[in-house]
Amino acid sequence: MIVLGIDAAWTASQPSGVAVLRGQRGRWHCAGLAPSYASFVALAHGTPIDWRARPAASIAACDELIAAASSLAGGRPDVIAIDMPLATTPIRARRAADNAIASAYATRGLGAHSPSEARPGPIADAMRRGFAACGYALATSATAPGTRGVMLEVFPHAAAIALTAASYRVPYKLARVTQYWPSHAPAARRRALLAQWQKLRRALAANVTGIALRIPRGGTLAGLKRYEDALDAVICAWIGAEYLARRTRAYGDATAAVWAH
Repeated sequence: MIVLGIDAAWTASQPSGVAVLRGQRGRWHCAGLAPSYASFVALAHGTPIDWRARPAASIAACDELIAAASSLAGGRPDVIAIDMPLATTPIRARRAADNAIASAYATRGLGAHSPSEARPGPIADAMRRGFAACGYALATSATAPGTRGVMLEVFPHAAAIALTAASYRVPYKLARVTQYWPSHAPAARRRALLAQWQKLRRALAANVTGIALRIPRGGTLAGLKRYEDALDAVICAWIGAEYLARRTRAYGDATAAVWAH
């Protein structure tokens, strides 16, 4: 079994992390990991990832991503797990799926961003259409867990709770370091954030081998973002693996659903 995970940016000006997992008899291996679409495709063509370089932002070329994942993992993905609002109908406002996942995780400190016609808007529509043209239907509440040949909308924040057996949200988002640790100095905030990344990296490694991601010891906030995107891509792919094992459920309706534990 093969899962392609994508931490998709909501705008064209930001890069997106990508990971592909290969599984056999319940054991999973990370066959490829990159902080952007372009570097993932390049990796499949033999170019190693330069984690020091700033990842390029671009719109997903769905057929190229599937070809790259197939080359790296030795087969076409069975499931594509994407952190991006997706729906079978145009997204113009908050969906039943957003309300359902927010309600399910509200007591654990999680909410859900409200998508709109503008953001991610055309980027999400293009991604859904692009993968649909490659043969992947969108999995909704009408889809049986474990069905192959589908794309899933996933929620890494919820997966982080499941991965670490946490009772409350895991504070690992770079953009929220000031909210997480308001009394800390900037350097202390970064250290606290990187400690959370290490925790997630260890939790993933207990389920997935070969994750080619070394968490840095420091750096600027801008320089650290590529590591968060890559980490989220592996988490997305792990949710896809859990879906194939029928350990997730759909939060939403027949037009859109977020898959989580």
